[in-house]
Amino acid sequence: MDVRVQDYLDDKLQSSADLETLDSLLETVKNQQDLLKRQLDDARRDHADAKRKSEQHHGSLRQKAQAFQKEQGDIDRRLLIVTQSETSDDAVQKFEASMERLRKLDVAAGYVELMKEVDALRTECIGQLGKSDEAALEPYRRLQHLVTSLQPLQEAAEGAAPHLLDHIVQQVQQLRRTIQTSFGEDLEKTLKKLNWPKALQTVPMALQKEWSTNVGRLIDLQKPELEDREHADDQRPPSDAPPVLLPLEVMVRPLEQRFTYHFSGNKPTNRLDKPEYFLQHTLDLISTYSDFTQNALQPLLLQRFRGTDLAFTPTYIDATSAFITALLPMLRRKLASFASQIDGQSQLLSHLVHEIISFDTTLQDTYTYAPVSPSVPWRGLSFYLLDTSGYFQKWLDVERDFAMSRYRSIVLSDEAGELDYDSVSADATKPTKMAIRVNDLLETITDRYKPLSSFSQKLRFLIDVQIAIFDLFHQRLQSSLEAYIAMTSSVGRTVHGLSKEEQAELQGVKGLDRLCRVFGSSEYLERAMRDWSDDVFFLELWDELQDRAKSRESISSKLGGLQEIQQKTSSAVGDDESERELDGALFDETAAAYHRLRVRSEGIIVETLTYNIREALRPYGRIATWASLSVTAAEGSVSAELDPTLRLLTDYFGFLSKAVGKVPLRRITRAVCHTIQSYIWDSVLTRHSFSTAGAAQLAADTHAVCALIDRYVGAGQAQAGMRKLLEGVTLIGLPVRGEIQRVQAGRSGADDDDEGAAWEEVDSDEDEGTVEKKQMGLFEVERLVFMDNDSARHALEQLGLDVLSESDARAVLERRVELSS
Repeated sequence: MDVRVQDYLDDKLQSSADLETLDSLLETVKNQQDLLKRQLDDARRDHADAKRKSEQHHGSLRQKAQAFQKEQGDIDRRLLIVTQSETSDDAVQKFEASMERLRKLDVAAGYVELMKEVDALRTECIGQLGKSDEAALEPYRRLQHLVTSLQPLQEAAEGAAPHLLDHIVQQVQQLRRTIQTSFGEDLEKTLKKLNWPKALQTVPMALQKEWSTNVGRLIDLQKPELEDREHADDQRPPSDAPPVLLPLEVMVRPLEQRFTYHFSGNKPTNRLDKPEYFLQHTLDLISTYSDFTQNALQPLLLQRFRGTDLAFTPTYIDATSAFITALLPMLRRKLASFASQIDGQSQLLSHLVHEIISFDTTLQDTYTYAPVSPSVPWRGLSFYLLDTSGYFQKWLDVERDFAMSRYRSIVLSDEAGELDYDSVSADATKPTKMAIRVNDLLETITDRYKPLSSFSQKLRFLIDVQIAIFDLFHQRLQSSLEAYIAMTSSVGRTVHGLSKEEQAELQGVKGLDRLCRVFGSSEYLERAMRDWSDDVFFLELWDELQDRAKSRESISSKLGGLQEIQQKTSSAVGDDESERELDGALFDETAAAYHRLRVRSEGIIVETLTYNIREALRPYGRIATWASLSVTAAEGSVSAELDPTLRLLTDYFGFLSKAVGKVPLRRITRAVCHTIQSYIWDSVLTRHSFSTAGAAQLAADTHAVCALIDRYVGAGQAQAGMRKLLEGVTLIGLPVRGEIQRVQAGRSGADDDDEGAAWEEVDSDEDEGTVEKKQMGLFEVERLVFMDNDSARHALEQLGLDVLSESDARAVLERRVELSS
């Protein structure tokens, strides 16, 4: 305490001036002391009050404990007396057993009361039937509500009363059948008055009220069930067919009896090879009674369902859709029986499926039948037969076997490998007849499975049939190409023992025809697949495949997994990258294989042509008289050594111009022209020396080759492919100074004294109106070309030679005899 006081004084009195505030300091300390005393007194009072209350609480607890012990002892004593037990534990067990029996008795009493209530409502409902049918529905609705309320209680109680709930449900269902039978009999009486199933347009006015009453009661009976089903959409698939309306179920009974009579047993209309009989009969029923249902039933449906959630379901709000829905159970039963009878007979099964698909298409196109919702396509009876009844794999095997059989007959026919010149336009590549027929076969297969509603079934058809045939045909074309390569190689010719005539045929037009078959077929089917990828059907199939592939769990195991689908269709399947998703298509992998085959076959065509043309040019390359050729020998004729090349080009391009399209023909022509240009440039133009006559002869030969090629390919194509050679021929064929022909306009006979002009000049004499043009001579061009690169480039530009480089120009001019001398 002394240390704290000292520290306080040291803090407050640090200088002599602080002594003047000593009085105020003492006053402050005194006030603080008084405040602390008051706080201490308050704390002492609070402590005393808390202690007193604590003692009172402890006393109260002791009194309650004593009272509890006294009461517990009294209870134990009475329990021992009541249960006649010696110990309290035995007494408690016996007492709990008695209470359990009482609880069970209470529950049993509750069950009995509930069953009495159910029986009373059931008795009341049955008693009202025939007297007041509207009043009979009220206790039935109460029973329905009772069942609906008991089900969640049963689930919450972990199935405590299954037998009671089952009994009540059975009673309600039995009551419903009783009510339905009674209402149905009333409606049947009305229908007999209408002479049903006689075709009518509308209900007579005398029976209009009776008709509305009987139909309306059946709808009111079924309406709560339909509403409960509509609210339970999350627990059933969206394509699940809605139930048949009760009035239509009654109306369809005589129609079903007639149907059974005609299409069962040994009736002539019940034929396994004619399923279209009963399907067309059903369509006739729909057409016959559609007007009556619209006039007589449609207003009642609108009256009962308008403004409810059921108004969005066509089966409930549209009379024609409701009538079709009522006929479908009859057809499903017939299909199940019919399919079991033809099981194992492939042709009958295939015919049945196609007739069912046609029937489904008719209902959708003619009557816009979509029972669940206009936005949910109807899966049709084909889905019931193929998927639900399990006939899809059998049908797929049948269709695949048929397609493969048809494919084999196409490729093994005598004219299968012939080019078809009439099937495509004149400027398009000609495919083989078997390629066209295979494409037609695949289009027919598409038409067969396009109407299917199941995505997995359509994709299975695409992969197992269409792409499989594409792959088989690709293997056939590739094998043909490999066989040609093997036979034309040096080793292959030895192994196969080909004669010289057979080798010549393979290197000639016949061999080219064989290559064009592969090339034309590959290009035709590749283009067909690209067109198919843009078709609406395949685009929709691709979009749905992408959506399912993004969530890989939705790819069905029936399809073989995502990796197999990617290998068969496109590597872009399931790719999250937006660009690849947009670029992908179902036939990517197959089209890419045909593209590679087309490119390879085109390359082999070019290799064959270039090799044979180089061989044909060898005699021309051995000509050594270019420098000594006379002018008279060079005038107006083509070198005899060039005739084999010209004949070969005539044969090749005469065939290619008919068999190959314009675009690939120009690509092949450019390659051939480059080959001719390279050979003549290397083996003739830059190897031998040329006189003026020799250069003229070379020019005549070159232009003869160009003219021949242009005749088949089109004007200007050869010049574009051999531009460098033509410019070289022009350069080496420049006339010497004395050979230049002067072109004059306005007067003649004037000579130009300026023989050293380096490029073209134009002199004009305004008085006499004369114009003279001068052509550059050989020596003028030679002086500029060998002067420097700028002068050489200028001289070449004046001559119009754009492709030749300065070094090429010098190499060409060096071969001119007049300059080398």
